[in-house]
Amino acid sequence: MKVLTTQPFQIIYSLFEHEFLGYIFESFVVQKNSRGELTFAHQNISAKNAREFSKGLDETDYELIELMDTIQQDAIVRKFYKTKLKTSDFFDKVYHPEKGNTLLQEEIERYLERKRVQILEKISDKMLFEMGNDGEPAWRQIHIQKEKATILFHFVKNENNTHYFPTIKHNGEKVDFQYKGAYLICNKPAYMVVNQKLYSFAKNPDGKKLKPFLNKYFIAIPEKVEEQYFKKFVAPLVASFDVFAKGFKIKTIREEPNPQLKISELATSSVNLDLFEEKQTKNEEEGKLLMELRFQYGQHNFPLGSGEAVSVKVEKQDGEFVFKRLVRNIVKEKSLRDAMVERGLNILKGKVTQPKSKAFSWISKNTDWLHENGITIEQDKEITSKQYFLGRSSISIDISEGIDWFDINATIMFGDYEISFKELRQHISNKQTEFKLPNNQYAVIPSHWFDDYSELFSFMEKDNEGNMKIRKHHLALVQDLENSDLASVQMDRKLAKLRDFMQIDDHPLPVDFIGELRPYQKAGFNWLQFLNQYNFGGCLADDMGLGKTVQTLAMLQSEKEEGRLNANLLIMPTSLIYNWMNEAQKFTPNLKIFIYTGTNRIKDAKQFEEYDLVLTSYGITRLDIAILSEYYFNYIILDESQAIKNPDSNIAKAVKKLKSRRRLVLTGTPVENSTMDLWSQMSFVNPGLLGNKKFFKDEFVLPIEKKQDEQKSQKLASLIKPFILRRHKSQVATELPDKIENVHYSTMTTMQEDKYEEVKSFYRDKILEHIEQNGIRKSQMILLQGLTQLRQIANHPKMVDKEYMGDSGKMEDVTHMLKSIISEGHKVLVFSQFVKHLAFMKDYLEKSNIRFAYLDGSTKDREKQVRLFQDNKEISVFLISLKAGGLGLNLTAADYVFLLDPWWNPAVEQQAVDRAHRIGQKQQVFTYKFITKNTVEEKILALQERKVNLARDLISTEESFMKNLSQDDIQSILA
Repeated sequence: MKVLTTQPFQIIYSLFEHEFLGYIFESFVVQKNSRGELTFAHQNISAKNAREFSKGLDETDYELIELMDTIQQDAIVRKFYKTKLKTSDFFDKVYHPEKGNTLLQEEIERYLERKRVQILEKISDKMLFEMGNDGEPAWRQIHIQKEKATILFHFVKNENNTHYFPTIKHNGEKVDFQYKGAYLICNKPAYMVVNQKLYSFAKNPDGKKLKPFLNKYFIAIPEKVEEQYFKKFVAPLVASFDVFAKGFKIKTIREEPNPQLKISELATSSVNLDLFEEKQTKNEEEGKLLMELRFQYGQHNFPLGSGEAVSVKVEKQDGEFVFKRLVRNIVKEKSLRDAMVERGLNILKGKVTQPKSKAFSWISKNTDWLHENGITIEQDKEITSKQYFLGRSSISIDISEGIDWFDINATIMFGDYEISFKELRQHISNKQTEFKLPNNQYAVIPSHWFDDYSELFSFMEKDNEGNMKIRKHHLALVQDLENSDLASVQMDRKLAKLRDFMQIDDHPLPVDFIGELRPYQKAGFNWLQFLNQYNFGGCLADDMGLGKTVQTLAMLQSEKEEGRLNANLLIMPTSLIYNWMNEAQKFTPNLKIFIYTGTNRIKDAKQFEEYDLVLTSYGITRLDIAILSEYYFNYIILDESQAIKNPDSNIAKAVKKLKSRRRLVLTGTPVENSTMDLWSQMSFVNPGLLGNKKFFKDEFVLPIEKKQDEQKSQKLASLIKPFILRRHKSQVATELPDKIENVHYSTMTTMQEDKYEEVKSFYRDKILEHIEQNGIRKSQMILLQGLTQLRQIANHPKMVDKEYMGDSGKMEDVTHMLKSIISEGHKVLVFSQFVKHLAFMKDYLEKSNIRFAYLDGSTKDREKQVRLFQDNKEISVFLISLKAGGLGLNLTAADYVFLLDPWWNPAVEQQAVDRAHRIGQKQQVFTYKFITKNTVEEKILALQERKVNLARDLISTEESFMKNLSQDDIQSILA
């Protein structure tokens, strides 16, 4: 019977016992009569229709309704059975008395218990009823008791046995519950209904301790099993609950703990306990230590966190049982544990397994603190075969600037023993953690020495006299050592300024440079001049649209006026040659420019001598590397240098064969997919700066991308900081109009949602099963396939199903907004990753007689389409594929940008937006990112916020969105 929302009604919750699932809650609305009484008119509600009754519900009601939906029998079948099956068939199969699946039954019961507890914790202020046998939801009201009841367990020893039984009190009154039809709704913790009252209990007892007494007054424990029963059953009760004992004694003992940090060596063949630890190289020592926090109370020794605050032991004295209750000082134990955690020892659970170097590093740093707090360190001699040095260790390094190098001297001490710099460097470079001291103890190199000095030791070189030195382009490393008090440094002040380019000396613009530079562009020009002066290469990585081209041209014009005779080589994507030619003619018309492209080009390096600047493409460079490498250029400059991000690619190998006095790279995205992108580009401009490829991968790529090691990220940023100049629009281009970013959430249509759920269910089971069998790394292809299909359906189901006859919520929203914006005379860039999606938009625009420009990877004349959009007022829409339109386009005619589908990497989306929001834009730019609610798109957006936390920094730690997904992330996306 339907309940009228126009008439008074009441939300109620009804409890009934399911044949297989135990106690289940359901939610109902019940009509009220004119006297405010409940009538027989009622209606079951769920999360799908609850909003119809919003005036009678609060937030807790919505939460309860959603929870109750999850425990209905249909929901249980959907959750715990992968294929479609009738509800009755499911219960016949799973709960068959002989052939049933007991493991699945137990899993379902654990799930239901969790849900029941969640419901019972929220239902205290609501109306709860028992359901009648006829299905009447408000048959008999259950009154929820807010005050918790208490239990007293009785043990009365008689001549031949011991009687055991509980008594319950509530608000000081005894609760008569035995033989009263009482029942337990759930066990952990116990919730019991008796005489239409629902009780919860203090100290959260297990309901299984009460269940035997619902229809029994006591349990008799025979004398022959008393001792065993007392130890296994009664002692835990004495420790945790109130107990009345007659016929035996309970003694309480209180003492202060003596803390101990016990260390023992783990066998090298033991299982690796660190799930995320990389495999060790042959040179690494595999030894680990187990560090355990324990507490001595008189004769008793306890690990942290073992048992309860009260420990009970049963003894028999003179024929009488004695229960000794040792009350531990848990507050002090946890306080010491927390202090250790704050000091960097992750011993939250009382034990931690650490590499030896890390363990002894912590002990060395905290020796005084351990002594002050009375914490003794004990080596387990039965397990640990070596005696380790536990004293103080120190390292002192002096660095001074030479002509072309920094000179290095060091002193290393372990207690009274001095270790040679050569020996320490060899150990650190080979990741060997320990060596033997003259007193036969083993010294373990503190792990922070590996962290602090591994880069220094790796980059050091020997001169002819055997002295240790490091190249000057590692000045950032040297400065960081000084700033961290890890080394004493003597350095020229002028060189030190390189890290803060705003303090670099000002250089006049070249006389024949036409135009002006904005203040931040002038600072960039000064930075380029400083690098030139100190024989360094660099990476100009300003945001797109901030004028990397004009800063570079000013530097090249300066080189000409300084009398540099050799030509400069500028390599770029073919599509940008036209733009560079135009910009050079505008700002540096005196530079003699030669375009080295085309099938009819003359393949002779001598011709370059007649020019100041040679423009060519990456493709031509790869083909003609033998010719280009014959000439010694003044500068070699790579534009959009992410083209060489893969160090193993032919183009990356080719450009490193070129010869020049200086090198420079230009890019708006120094890191696109992996930190290795950075190594390839920086190794081109300053060879040796980041070590060889293997060293860089081991020291930076793996820790940053696999372990999200922020300390390594910071070190890498510090190493490259002097040689990368990156400014964001928000920092420097204040003359740009505001960019307003919006996220527009679309709702799926009914047919679209059905299609989405169908595909999601198919792939969810398939993907999670594949991950369980093969692991996440070997499941990348099926994961990408499934997520891509779900993203396409979120756009329009027709992208994956040509026979689909329904509509799309996002398509409706996009076309509606397009109509509105175009009617107001605005111009719009519409980006999509999927060319299929653009095809749907193209079809819509053509049917609507809306003129547009179009660009994807197959478009041959990009420049024509750009001019068409920029110059023709009748062209109001530009459809662009995200990859094809990500670089080299200036589309300032647009003041709206639509991003139809979220990209895995937000930086790529930002590049698309920057086609419109760049120098020359005079209008406010509005960006709309279209996200379909309750799909992977919405979840991707949330994951981007969590995972790409360095996306706006100089170095992105994002290896790729896919590779960073954990199993929890995948389950969340597919939920």
